Amino acid sequence: MQETLQTLVGGLSLGAVYALVAMGFSLVYRTMGLVNFAHADIAMIGAYAASTFYLTYKLPFAVAMVVAIAVTAAIGLVIERVLRPLENKDFDLMLIGTIGFGIVLQAVAILIWGTTGRAVRSPVPAAPLDVFGVRVRTYDLLVMAVAALAVLGLAWFLARTKRGAAMQAVAMDHEAATAVGINVGRSNALAFSIGAGLAALAGGLVGPMLYVDASLGGALGIKGFAAAMLGGFGSVPGAVVGGLAIGVLDSYAAGHFQGYSVLVTFLVFTAAIMIRPMGVFGERTVSRA
Repeated sequence: MQETLQTLVGGLSLGAVYALVAMGFSLVYRTMGLVNFAHADIAMIGAYAASTFYLTYKLPFAVAMVVAIAVTAAIGLVIERVLRPLENKDFDLMLIGTIGFGIVLQAVAILIWGTTGRAVRSPVPAAPLDVFGVRVRTYDLLVMAVAALAVLGLAWFLARTKRGAAMQAVAMDHEAATAVGINVGRSNALAFSIGAGLAALAGGLVGPMLYVDASLGGALGIKGFAAAMLGGFGSVPGAVVGGLAIGVLDSYAAGHFQGYSVLVTFLVFTAAIMIRPMGVFGERTVSRA
């Protein structure tokens, strides 16, 4: 029983990271109807940036994370600005453009940090805590707490601020939002920027849990994309539910099937999507009709 609960906590902490990645995917998709395939590589850049400021420049972990989020948010703004002229011309080219940006970001990461990865030490004591008889890593609790704050912060922003309300309106109907004076381009840029920031947060948090290298984005991106699909692409609550589900499933599969854990995880995911193709909360996106 104790081992099962420890596996559950480990799965929830990884799932919290996947949920952050999935939220970034969903936020851009629900606002623009675009799948940002550079999102995973932005998470990788965020992981490298956070680890560099933390390990090389000796900044506190929290400060290093904030700087990494700011850097990747700026990258998100640049990507959206470069792709913006294509939005009303050829949407497929925008999609291909995000793939191109992902390739560029991988190349930039290799040029700056090389092909050798790095291990990131935990910013909190490594000694596990005893919670109701279950030994839990302190860092796992930190990851879940930070992810929960990010989810609550995004929910507050979307529901309580003018910028958030404008993004909600754009997500519902581009033309109607434009007709009432909302700057759609600014909302799209903000969605890209926040999505990139969430990716950096996920990448920075996962650094002490996994190994930071150029392939990290692929590992995070696949699980985050699956989480977004499972919850319902474009649904922020769905991204959270999907991320936690994928994390727990991945953790249990790793404990019981070891070398086949990825296969088992995606077999279960495939079965779930076949039963409910639109995901748990249903797909939500701006109408492109």
